[in-house]
Amino acid sequence: MKKAKKYGILAFVLLLALSLVGCSAKTEAGDTIKIGGKNFTEQDILVHLMAGVVEAKTDLTVETKPWLGGTMVASKALDNGDIDIYAEYTGTALMVQLEQEPMTDPVAVYDKVSKMYNENKNITWLEPFGFNNTYTMSMRKADAEKLGIETFSDLAKQSTNLSLVVEGEFFEREDGYKGLQKMYGMNFKATSAMDAGLMYGAVKDGKADVLDAFATDGRIVAFDLKVLKDDKQFFPPYYAAPLVRNDTLAKHPELADALNSLAGKLDDAAMQQLNAKVDLDKQSSKDVANEWLKAQGLI
Repeated sequence: MKKAKKYGILAFVLLLALSLVGCSAKTEAGDTIKIGGKNFTEQDILVHLMAGVVEAKTDLTVETKPWLGGTMVASKALDNGDIDIYAEYTGTALMVQLEQEPMTDPVAVYDKVSKMYNENKNITWLEPFGFNNTYTMSMRKADAEKLGIETFSDLAKQSTNLSLVVEGEFFEREDGYKGLQKMYGMNFKATSAMDAGLMYGAVKDGKADVLDAFATDGRIVAFDLKVLKDDKQFFPPYYAAPLVRNDTLAKHPELADALNSLAGKLDDAAMQQLNAKVDLDKQSSKDVANEWLKAQGLI
């Protein structure tokens, strides 16, 4: 009886030791990857989409850091190593980060920013998700029809009678209000900066006439807003893709395959639907992301 009890205790100790060794090995094998994002809904969703596939397809642990701030804040966090990954837009990288001249060909823009980031910033552009979240100018559909406004040029001609609301950094960007003034001669009677999440409601409720909208925002359709045509092709393409620090990728090359499983899976309509679920249906970004990943068989 004593011998059986002794063997039982030894077996328990052995199993406990093996389980601790297993936990230790997994901890050593799976470092924590920090995935960040900018301060708007789409970026929050992208953070959780990327986190979902990394956690499902690797042994790595993920810490999510959405809502960091604007472009410069997120970019600096990646440069400094405060985060390992975030999603950026090709047009933003081209004109804001790299201060290059505008380009309209999506492949050429991607190739250029990818090459320059790798050479100058030690950052890798992985494959684009598939959607083009270009900036656009938008206004209430009824007002656009009444005033005969179809294009940016039409808008410029009547801008002195209209008010504009934009997100803060749009005023400072060369691919923003400054550039629109130069190319189209826009000169609104009043301009104001507002959080990106509030601009659409402000136009819908008549507090402003025009806003700088994101093409994939679900509120464009829901609030009966009209997207105007960029007839002089001012805005470059804005295809989103994961950016990863080269040192992180060298240490964990499995990240590339995990994140590239999202490549080409999200078109404009799909991204607009995901945004609408968060902004309009008030679902959490994490739940929306995980639901979509499961539906696509990615997790």
